[in-house]
Amino acid sequence: MEDFKILSIGEKVLDFELDAYLPDKKDFGKIKFSDVFKKGNWLILFFYPADYTFVCPTELADTGGIYDEIKKMGAELISVSTDTHFVHYAWAASEKMLANIRYPMAADPTHNLSKLFGVYDAGSGLALRGTFIIDPDGKLVASEVNYFPVGRNSDELLRKLRAFKFVRENPANVCPAKWQPGKKTLTPGKDLVGKVGDKLLAGG
Repeated sequence: MEDFKILSIGEKVLDFELDAYLPDKKDFGKIKFSDVFKKGNWLILFFYPADYTFVCPTELADTGGIYDEIKKMGAELISVSTDTHFVHYAWAASEKMLANIRYPMAADPTHNLSKLFGVYDAGSGLALRGTFIIDPDGKLVASEVNYFPVGRNSDELLRKLRAFKFVRENPANVCPAKWQPGKKTLTPGKDLVGKVGDKLLAGG
């Protein structure tokens, strides 16, 4: 088994090829990270503990609700657990909450990908709830990791993707807390030091 250093924010992601269940095709296939980046797309990895569990289907269904918007922004979302792609197929066929899922469900039975992203829990053999946003250059720009009992919020994932896409396209700007498209951004510089509140309140 390969030994991977845990990836840090700002570092480039290694290329991986994973077996996956593809719900949109109702078939199995391979997912390769480099194929996503060749298209100039962003990549979101959505780790979850296990199929046939309780919080997980609510999270996958919630994320499925924003998948069209994610695709419109030039991004691909891949869910990942340590289950095999065969188990993904069986779970998707039996769990009603997954009936409308269309994004790839990748398998990490070797735990190598989970270890690379620092979400592997050796005590259980499962992945923690981890969400990672990777830019089209393959650089990790955002991470969120939750312990098993608490599910995530897809609205915040969508907000972060929009913000990172905006600053990539507008590199002179930064996005303040709770930023949404159309809201004020900031341009760092000496005139802004100690005046952030004034700038945001003035709207200029």
